[in-house]
Amino acid sequence: MSRSVLVVEHEDGTGPEYLGEVLAGEGLLLDVRRPYLGDPLPDTLAGYDGLIVLGGTPGWGDDHVAPWLPAARVLLRRALDEELPLLGVCLGGQLLASVAGGQVARSEAGPEIGLHPLSWRPEAATDVLFSDLPPGAPAMQWHYDHITELPLGAVLLASTDRFPHQAYRLGERAWGMQFHMEVLTPAAKEWASSDRDALVGLGLDPDGLVEEVRDAEPQLRDVWGRVARRWAALV
Repeated sequence: MSRSVLVVEHEDGTGPEYLGEVLAGEGLLLDVRRPYLGDPLPDTLAGYDGLIVLGGTPGWGDDHVAPWLPAARVLLRRALDEELPLLGVCLGGQLLASVAGGQVARSEAGPEIGLHPLSWRPEAATDVLFSDLPPGAPAMQWHYDHITELPLGAVLLASTDRFPHQAYRLGERAWGMQFHMEVLTPAAKEWASSDRDALVGLGLDPDGLVEEVRDAEPQLRDVWGRVARRWAALV
């Protein structure tokens, strides 16, 4: 019997991308809900074997902009309570942290955008998803908000120089991450194009950012493909 995963997508252009490609290749069925297009979010996770909440432009508390966020929080809480395999990516990781008692805020030091190397915490060495990954693995960042305090009992797994809470685990089956493990060159190109003016205003080179991702794509596929397959095995 195929396993089914509920995926919450918050806006056009921020779908599961490479993560979805790997999970589908492992035999998982992805039910991608797009509430910004009117797709309803279920009240329960009955019939699902995993949950993924992706990233997007809305902030973790922007219920007035994204009125489906309360329903997404309910699903995150249910997944935690039911110990269902769970991934929270960028906004999803921030929502997961806030649901579990952590704190999220706007970055006063400005956003983190582009590829940045991760520093693994000692706890990552024995983590089901993040063990044995290469030092300084590149991670795609595109966030203005960040987790300022992890929930009680969360296990910190990875950091960057500016933002320490890059990956964490809650319990044995739930992970939140600040970075975008799903993004490869096509999504980076789309984001850089749509945010070109903002990137230039920040002193960043949109075309150079895309080239950096293209050059790193073999390693991105290797590292985050491994993580995705490990999560699929849990499901």
